[in-house]
Amino acid sequence: MLLNYIKIAWRNLVRNKAFSAINIVGLALGLATCLLISLYLFNELSYDRYSEKADRIVRVVFQAITNGGQINEANVMPPVASTLKADYPEVEEATRIRAAGAPSITVGDKTFRDDQIAFVDSNFFQVFTLPLLQGDAKTALIQPNTAVITQAMAHQLFGTENPIGKSIPIKSWNALFRVTGVIKKVPVNSHFHFDMFVSMAGNSDAKSPSWMTSSYHTYLVLAKGYDPAKLEAKMPQLVSKYMAPQLQQAFGMTLSQFRQKGNDVRFLLQPLTDIHLRSNLTGELEPNGDAQYVYIFGAIALFMLIIASINFMNLSTAGASKRAKEVGIRKVMGSVRQSLTSQFLIESLLLTAIALVLAVGLVYLTLPLFNELAGKELTFNFSTKPWLLPGLLLLGVVVGLLAGSYPAFFLSSFRPVQVLKGTKFTGDRKSIGLRSGLVVVQFFISITLMIGTTVVYRQLSYIQNKRLGYDKDQVLVLPETWQLGNQAEVFRNLVMQDPRVVNVSTSGYLPAGPSYNNNYMIYPESNSTQLVKTLRYEVDYNYIPTLGMQMAYGRNFSKAYGTDSSGVILNETAARTFGWNGNALGHTITHTENDGKLGTYRVVGVVKDFHFRSMHEAISPLVMVLGSTSGAVIVKIKTKDIRGLLASLKKQWEQLTTEAPFTYSFLDERFNNTYLAEQKTGRILGLFAGLTIFVACLGLFGLATFMAEQRTKEIGVRKVLGASVPSIVGLLSKDFLKLVAMAIVLASPVAWYAMNRWLADFAYKIDIEWWMFVLAGVLAVGIALLTVSFQSIKAALMNPVKSLRAE
Repeated sequence: MLLNYIKIAWRNLVRNKAFSAINIVGLALGLATCLLISLYLFNELSYDRYSEKADRIVRVVFQAITNGGQINEANVMPPVASTLKADYPEVEEATRIRAAGAPSITVGDKTFRDDQIAFVDSNFFQVFTLPLLQGDAKTALIQPNTAVITQAMAHQLFGTENPIGKSIPIKSWNALFRVTGVIKKVPVNSHFHFDMFVSMAGNSDAKSPSWMTSSYHTYLVLAKGYDPAKLEAKMPQLVSKYMAPQLQQAFGMTLSQFRQKGNDVRFLLQPLTDIHLRSNLTGELEPNGDAQYVYIFGAIALFMLIIASINFMNLSTAGASKRAKEVGIRKVMGSVRQSLTSQFLIESLLLTAIALVLAVGLVYLTLPLFNELAGKELTFNFSTKPWLLPGLLLLGVVVGLLAGSYPAFFLSSFRPVQVLKGTKFTGDRKSIGLRSGLVVVQFFISITLMIGTTVVYRQLSYIQNKRLGYDKDQVLVLPETWQLGNQAEVFRNLVMQDPRVVNVSTSGYLPAGPSYNNNYMIYPESNSTQLVKTLRYEVDYNYIPTLGMQMAYGRNFSKAYGTDSSGVILNETAARTFGWNGNALGHTITHTENDGKLGTYRVVGVVKDFHFRSMHEAISPLVMVLGSTSGAVIVKIKTKDIRGLLASLKKQWEQLTTEAPFTYSFLDERFNNTYLAEQKTGRILGLFAGLTIFVACLGLFGLATFMAEQRTKEIGVRKVLGASVPSIVGLLSKDFLKLVAMAIVLASPVAWYAMNRWLADFAYKIDIEWWMFVLAGVLAVGIALLTVSFQSIKAALMNPVKSLRAE
């Protein structure tokens, strides 16, 4: 019986080639999109789950509230890990990571710069499941100046030689590191990626007792079944016992007094598996994902499946007239409704199976492009993902049954007497109403995605073109110039002599991209009750003019004023925070220095506010002081000969050092990289919006074809009576345009609400304007009209004699 059902189903698919093709292509696109997005979602949701103790690992984070805002840091103070391990028995292990910058490594004649080096505690590999291919995980990092490296780094440094016991010299640290272990690599789905793990035992700062400086990512392994919330509830005791005495020494007030002023400090615990999607703290080891985008792409995958299934249901029910007599004859011959339902469900499953095979082929072809768009390394491999084949089969069965269920029950419900009278079956009002409703749903989804795509692109354009308060164009950044040592100033002077260079500054603090970072706690006029959290920029005399910043009032630092070493420049927000709006000059601010002594700085100028963080955040208070000249060389240029300038700078660099490689970036590129997640989202959203519209149009094309066939005689009569081609096209098109108009009305408020929620994450954002909805509506109407008009015009141009002869 089953074989007979499959044979009949195949014959029906072949007999109706056009509509079978429309169904298969639409369903294949929907399934392929669903598969691609599912791979993306599984990857996002799998982050940090590779560790065997992942469900018990938490990260300690620091939060402080002050007059200047809120501090949310992914790293904490040096003694936090050892203190928690000693004081709380529920903490089984505590380990730390500290990123080590980007030193130059020289082995033999090979010199390269690696920014994937970290200091870690000796128990690091007992907390995170990163099996050693060589060496002992328990002892590899106990001794100072030992290192565990990845297999790729071992090959890069030592070729095919055994790396164990070999030394890696890092001259900028004046140290040799002995290789004691090799791992394969850190998994892609990890919130950190390092090539070299160096023993924390050789880092003197790691033994610091200070509870006032934070730079250590600290992870705890809790006892099995222990609720992290219980330990988090004990964190205030940690603050009172260890941090409060140092806070009082630094700011001259007790913890109670500090809190009475509206301030607070606390530690929180963050599950390891939440870091990638639900953490956006200062000092993250790497840029994280966003749970919001997981929801967005998940919804898109579901939408595509819904639209493809709607196409199937629409075309099947609309084509009921071709199957009506078949059903009637089968019932007269004794077929029961259950048998007919099974027949039509088998047809649905067969069509879905063909579409699924095509979808798998599409995924293989398009996965490289999708990886490029999404910035991922996704794979579609049945051998490495054993769940994939069962998942595909389940998906095919579920989609086939869901998409085919209504057509199967609808077709099997025909009454033999009605369909065998010879009157053409046209369907009842319920079926027509359902088809109309499904068309509305299709275009509702498509229009919502069109509006969303427009808003995303407009917001990205707004960010890229907004006045930032500094000039990011033609600004060259040469990072890590501290590696030149005492030659740094020589290099700076050589750069300045190039006629293509307008100005040069040296600072590790940059308003875009990776930058030095700190929290600077200050208060005005020695009044510690007005403690404010700011960011401190250490700059030189040329920093402000090089970046094209403007002074609101006062002056820039100048060598003509010997007292500027104790001077400070505020941004407008900092001046307003202290109540010095327009009259900050001459006022003083106080800060506790690293040695515990108080430092006082006099305000010499106020710079106009500029964006030094993401547009997701409002501009916060900032102070500039004259500081160290180490860091990056920032070069303002004016030339079209970028390649020639870079070649000249590289030559000058190599004349001064052969150890540190010459690297560079452009400030505008660093700025754009800040919004890579939004750019990827915009591209993917645009791609899938286009696909949903295409699939919806496939269904609309099929429906228009059926509609034209059903009204063939009517069109012939109208033409004989003198109807023009435009009037017939309008007659056949208006019903569909009404449905599209209804979809526009329904989609607009939903899209407005959804995109307002998305824009809420930006401190600086566009307004959602009326023309965005009009544009999406016009595009939807235009696309629908073009789709329907093809069949409408074809029907209207048909010879009326043939139309009147049609059965």
